[in-house]
Amino acid sequence: MKAILVGLVATVVLTSPVASASTPAGQRDAAIDWQPCPDTPSVQCGSLTVPLDWADPDGPTTQIGLARRPATDPARRIGSILMNPGGPGGSGVEVVQRGPAMTGPVEQRFDVVGFDPRGVNTSERVLCDPDLSDEYLQATHPTTAEEFDDLVGLARRHAEDCRSRSGPIADHVDTLRTVRDMDAIRVALGEEKLTYVGYSYGTLMGQQYAERFPGRIRAMLNDGNVDHSITSPREYADKHTRVVEENFVAFADWCDTTESCALNGLDTRAVFADLKDRARAGTLVDPATGQPLDFYHLSLRTSFRTYLPSEWPRTANTMLALRTGSVAGPSVAEPVNDPFTMVRCADWRLQVEDFDVYATLRAGLTRSYPNVEWSPYVDYVAHCVGDPVEVRNPQHDLEIEGAPPLLMIGNRHDPATPLEFSQVAARQSGSHLITYEGWGHTAYYPGAQVSECVNAAVEAYLIDLTVPPRGLTCPPANDPPGPR
Repeated sequence: MKAILVGLVATVVLTSPVASASTPAGQRDAAIDWQPCPDTPSVQCGSLTVPLDWADPDGPTTQIGLARRPATDPARRIGSILMNPGGPGGSGVEVVQRGPAMTGPVEQRFDVVGFDPRGVNTSERVLCDPDLSDEYLQATHPTTAEEFDDLVGLARRHAEDCRSRSGPIADHVDTLRTVRDMDAIRVALGEEKLTYVGYSYGTLMGQQYAERFPGRIRAMLNDGNVDHSITSPREYADKHTRVVEENFVAFADWCDTTESCALNGLDTRAVFADLKDRARAGTLVDPATGQPLDFYHLSLRTSFRTYLPSEWPRTANTMLALRTGSVAGPSVAEPVNDPFTMVRCADWRLQVEDFDVYATLRAGLTRSYPNVEWSPYVDYVAHCVGDPVEVRNPQHDLEIEGAPPLLMIGNRHDPATPLEFSQVAARQSGSHLITYEGWGHTAYYPGAQVSECVNAAVEAYLIDLTVPPRGLTCPPANDPPGPR
């Protein structure tokens, strides 16, 4: 508690008005027909019609799906918070339907509105053949020049398949269009100013909304930030893999010094090195299926999961099971990718030029990070090879002028959006950055193992427009289990 109080002593109070308290309900709801959601009647569902192409406002239209959890203290309601969980492909509608998305004090004062970006879930969807999607994803770590060339053709086939199954929406899902949709949602909700909370890839939506509509923001929290200014595939891959290596080393140190760890006394690094060798030789078998387990699926089930200390005991058990083959572990479900490629490839020009560049990059990662060698996010540098989708939203430094104070959060041990990404985005945007010294991906949420320091700062910001001091650092709330 003392850390929270010390961190919040120096504060700045925004003067932006609370926008919606006096807005008539009829005006707020004019464009959205809210109805009880079929599976969760306590939550309201609706949709908003927007132009398919904002450059042609009188042309074809598309639908944006929404879900609203009304404020629990309507007499003290401030307005609406728009939220998105990230992805690309994450469903704000699902998050709001599943349960409270914000902490109690925020849910009391705001209607929490989750939206599905173009191509996702209850919005007009991007549909792709799941088998072709899986084949494409599995091909994004080629080992030869021939496989790289095959990947180029596969990327184009995958994009064309998505277009043929989805229609025009497939080429209209970049984040710049989503930003325009967000502003239309703001208007439909009757909000003079937007209050927004974005997580992970949802932070890119927030950042670019602030670039385009800085004067239309009441408050904005971006938690687990994307750095959309990176143009180097090597830099992108290195920053992601570095965090996975650091997390694995912390896990291995814990395991080697903690008697309760299943690998204690076996040298955790050596065990994983042996598993990698067997996976690459084709002799590592998944005890649950009897099928060979390759390096990438091994990494997803073990080294990558070390970003959550709560998973460390289970990860050690999985590694022991794979080492001995005597205990069955859970099978791995192959991912199904629908809107991801069409959004990601429209938002980024990050792909490597050819196999030689890719092979050099991968060799460099192995030298620098000899334990893990790879992060799933490394595959993004090979994801859009051959330009299967037009890049409509290329990387650039953020340029935000005229916005109120914005808030960002970055986690010390986050492998999905490394802390350095949030530091860069905060510096470019002028945002106040909260550094959470803990584990996991994103830091503001309700429930168990939360950071009281983070949550208190966010609640003061969203409710009272009180900005935390620059340089606020919050201690971890989820330390590794047991003695080290």
